[in-house]
Amino acid sequence: MGWFQQTFVGSERSAAFCALIGFVAAFVVVRGITRRIRAKASAPSAEGGGLGDIHIGGVHVHHQVWGILLVLLCGLLEFRYQPGPPWVQVLATLFGIGAALTLDEFALWFHLDDVYWGEQGRQSVDAILIGGAIGAVLLVQASPVGMEEGPGPGALAVWAYVATICVNLAMAGMCFLKGKIATGMLGIAMPLVATVGAIRLAKPASVWARRRYSGRRLARAERRFGAAYASRHDRLLDLIGGAPDAERPARKDGSAP
Repeated sequence: MGWFQQTFVGSERSAAFCALIGFVAAFVVVRGITRRIRAKASAPSAEGGGLGDIHIGGVHVHHQVWGILLVLLCGLLEFRYQPGPPWVQVLATLFGIGAALTLDEFALWFHLDDVYWGEQGRQSVDAILIGGAIGAVLLVQASPVGMEEGPGPGALAVWAYVATICVNLAMAGMCFLKGKIATGMLGIAMPLVATVGAIRLAKPASVWARRRYSGRRLARAERRFGAAYASRHDRLLDLIGGAPDAERPARKDGSAP
């Protein structure tokens, strides 16, 4: 407890720590439950305990609903009461749990379709990884847009600081244009990540590549982010969140049925 008090409570990072722990734990638990439910559905004779989807009035209530409600409740209580320890840590933990429940079904509210175990469902695991990485970065690092308390800095220092923030945000924005969403989001808090992502090749389907790449440079981007890259990326996401179901016929608009 002394280590926790000194490392997190004393540095006012205990809430961020609790939120990250709740986020990771909730994702591990909910993915374990959903994988057991899927295994039970595909093989009814398999052991599945009493696990099953929740239905209210015949409607399947996805766990993102509980996550959204939990995030809203925690935000409301924090803004209204601004509690001190230990309640702020409790709210932070519940907020992290709610965020994990919500982002674990990111693909559903992005596509407005039940693609949890479809190919598009991998986007939910992407969202979880990005959310967890941002939480970890904010836990170990100061605010990317805040200034430390202390004697007032000179005008030159203030302008240099503002210029640094603007350059960092510009690098992160370039990552977004190059199709590197995760790199751009992490780069907001980690300037080096944004800079590296902005310098390197864009993904061939990105806005940046479509407008600025042609010939050999476009071919390089296609090789860099080709089938081998996609296969490695998919294998990692399948290892974390579970492999999607066999491909189903798509609708005319390209979405899964």
